[in-house]
Amino acid sequence: MSRLQALYDSKRMMPTDAAGLVRDGDTVVVPTGVGEPPALLHALSARRHELRDVAVSQILPLRKFAYLDPDTRANIRHDAYFFGGASRPGGQAGWVDYVPAYFSELPMLIDRGLLPAEVVVSLASPMDEHGYFSLSLAPDYTMAAIRRARVVLLEVNPNVPFANGDCLVHISQVAGLVESDEELFEVGLPEIGPVQQAIGKHVAELIDDGSTLQIGYGGIPDAVVMQLQHKRDLGIHTEMLGDGILSLIESGAVTNRRKTFMPGRTIATFALGSRRLYRSMHRNPGIEMHPVEFTNDPYLAARNDKLCAINATMQIDLIGQCGSETLGHLPYSGTGGQADFVRAANRSKGGKAFIVLPSTAKNGTVSRIAPVLSPGTHVTTSKNDINYVVTEYGVAQLRGKTAKQRAEALIGIAHPDFRGELREAARKMSLL
Repeated sequence: MSRLQALYDSKRMMPTDAAGLVRDGDTVVVPTGVGEPPALLHALSARRHELRDVAVSQILPLRKFAYLDPDTRANIRHDAYFFGGASRPGGQAGWVDYVPAYFSELPMLIDRGLLPAEVVVSLASPMDEHGYFSLSLAPDYTMAAIRRARVVLLEVNPNVPFANGDCLVHISQVAGLVESDEELFEVGLPEIGPVQQAIGKHVAELIDDGSTLQIGYGGIPDAVVMQLQHKRDLGIHTEMLGDGILSLIESGAVTNRRKTFMPGRTIATFALGSRRLYRSMHRNPGIEMHPVEFTNDPYLAARNDKLCAINATMQIDLIGQCGSETLGHLPYSGTGGQADFVRAANRSKGGKAFIVLPSTAKNGTVSRIAPVLSPGTHVTTSKNDINYVVTEYGVAQLRGKTAKQRAEALIGIAHPDFRGELREAARKMSLL
């Protein structure tokens, strides 16, 4: 038996024993989405009545573990970096709290001790012959948390790909190992209807061959992807690696050949998609997974010429402020990386930042382009950063425009049923 295998065996334990290493007052950091380790979090949930003042911090939880319970919030609570389906009800009811922060800055906040990180739990690939595990599904802020943590616990699963990039953890850094073999959580492509297709067509027409893409999650970004397969020599520098991007790679549209920063490689910080996507990542020299302070740093991402950032919002006002994370005062998602990549695209030579949204909500009864944001709405991306805004009715280009020119352009891409009242409101606000 090799020394590394002996070390591995000495750290292997049952999930209940691993969860027993969590102390009262600890903050447990969990990777984004698919990187969450189910066996470890089920075991932690089972301890929730005996623990006190433990926080679990994560972006986009996918499963509703038993610790997500308002009745045991004093024992284990969830502090969201970004709401997902499992945590959103608690956020809207007030028993799940959240941390306002740019995705790119979460590692810095952890490094500086502004965000606690006593324990890290993560899914991981099997160990390689050099003693390394790959946290391929979400190195994001997790790598920074590992640097600070008292305890690192890995759930080793053979279905987790061993990916390249700055996502490796050595056996010497690990306090406990739990083994599991359940299939990874899969997320299908969102539903794409005629509105999404129309928006995707407008955006695709403005993306040149040789552009580097950042693509957010949702029906509209994926509708854009579907209309890019005829493009040539696209590159990828993004936060989320999904099936849409995989389809562009497989079609030959993505080669990464003309990237001006890290050419030849697709760069991302977390994966969210199908089993086929995860298998494609395994020891693939063309894909690298990196921490979010690298992928989302606007200065680094902007080293890609012709960087095109495609992100969705829920509401925009006539001056260009985007509310992408709340419904009024009710939390829905989080700041995430939208502002990171909008700023990166604005800095990029030939870059284009797209904010996409359907013109209406609630079955056409509400205009998403509004005179002012709904009361309590959190501004995700500022009026100074917004450039291209796209609905199914066209494209409004805002940077360099006056307030009145912006209002005129945005009204021009609003649903026709609402343009009259938007003009009247704009006149009252002295914007027309």
